[in-house]
Amino acid sequence: MTLPLGVILAGGLASRMGGGDKGLLNLGNGYVLDHVLYRLRPQVGKIALNANGCPKRFSMFDLPIIPDSMSGYLGPLAGVLAGLDWAAEKGAEQIITVAADTPFFADDLTHALSEACQIQKMPIALAATQGTAGRVFRHPTFGLWPVSLRHDLRAALELGMRKVIVWAEKHGTAEAMFATDLFDPFFNINTPEDLKKAEAML
Repeated sequence: MTLPLGVILAGGLASRMGGGDKGLLNLGNGYVLDHVLYRLRPQVGKIALNANGCPKRFSMFDLPIIPDSMSGYLGPLAGVLAGLDWAAEKGAEQIITVAADTPFFADDLTHALSEACQIQKMPIALAATQGTAGRVFRHPTFGLWPVSLRHDLRAALELGMRKVIVWAEKHGTAEAMFATDLFDPFFNINTPEDLKKAEAML
């Protein structure tokens, strides 16, 4: 089985952290991105980092840096499109996206997303967790995306589409459920307080 390519979404503005790159925050003996890469590398083929601005700040990771395919900080969908365009150049059929500020995501993410697509017979899969009162929380930056939808996504962005789940549901979206009984694998670092929590979680 050919593994999908991996795309780390790091194109946001990190406004709640006061700006900068959340993936470059120190966590344990490295950066937040080191922990993301540690979990992602065994699950995918090649990896690219979706980030805007000067790419040299990520030179220590030795990764291809792909900026948003469309200007204006259009949100995660623009990063997904950048990843799909990059994967198309590599001849890949699918990508897995993860967020650069979420260092503890599941080590079976790719398997679970792929299985959800196959069982539920949908082209897209998003990670999900169970909330209170039976509510399901989907995590739109953790998904499996077919390269064949990149032209549709570009057209949607040009027409003003910004919401990942809204666009995904247009095409059919499976849910891959992940347990949160020990900890939330999709805990992400948005604030200085979150960074302290992440240090404790290590």
